[in-house]
Amino acid sequence: MNVSRPSLCDLVPVKAVIDVVDIGANPIDEEPPYKVLLDGGRAQVTGFEPNPEALARLNAMKGGNETYLADAVYDGSEQELRVCVSPGMTSLLEPNRATLSLFHGFPVWGEVEARRPVRTRRLDDIAEITNMDYLKIDIQGAELQVFRHGVARLKDCLVVHTEVEFLPLYEGQPLFSDVEIFLREQGFMLHTMSNVNRRAVQPMMIGGDPRRGLNQLVWADAVFVRDLTRLDALSPRQLKKLALILHDVYASYDLALYVLMAHDARQKSRLALQYAERVARM
Repeated sequence: MNVSRPSLCDLVPVKAVIDVVDIGANPIDEEPPYKVLLDGGRAQVTGFEPNPEALARLNAMKGGNETYLADAVYDGSEQELRVCVSPGMTSLLEPNRATLSLFHGFPVWGEVEARRPVRTRRLDDIAEITNMDYLKIDIQGAELQVFRHGVARLKDCLVVHTEVEFLPLYEGQPLFSDVEIFLREQGFMLHTMSNVNRRAVQPMMIGGDPRRGLNQLVWADAVFVRDLTRLDALSPRQLKKLALILHDVYASYDLALYVLMAHDARQKSRLALQYAERVARM
């Protein structure tokens, strides 16, 4: 997702630092979507990772604009962290053996190796978060409960990048449709999806690769942005921050232009015209 391109700040006179909250910051397979902002000095990150091994890796690699905490973010109650064979399946929820048995590898990857009691915190109660422009969350099926206990924080959030599942990999897990409805009620609209994962149902295996699929959707990353029909609810500063995220992280030039036009209409500025001219020459 992060490719070499000029930052929006290099194209138009916008100065902004994005306040990123990363819940489930475990660096498993790939770089976080906001890394381009972090590398450019345009983001400061507050991350949460209850797995001690993953937290140690994060702290060993972090830069000056990153803070990582050992908290599990959920609903404020005592919970049990299920530590699975595959770190990417570790969750506060119990793996759903029936669903996992449909696919190659998952019955083993989803085996619970350890159970650790954890005290969780509500997103709305975390004093270490002073502002949240951008929320990235990947906590294996528990995302909706975090949203439900973070409504006050979500009011000022501009973009939510969340993992969503189309099948219940965990018992009692909310699915994409539940997440979409809730975030839409909070003033967000679905923008795009990335990392769309498909798997072949057993016993068929495609090309000897247990991770290759045909058509069965399993999970993806869904990106929600503030409803473009309600941009009047955002301040001029928030509009510039939203345009920066859309351009730098997602290469969503059309949305970035639309947001800058809303900014200009209110501020009597010319950022959108400059942006359109310079994007055309990229």
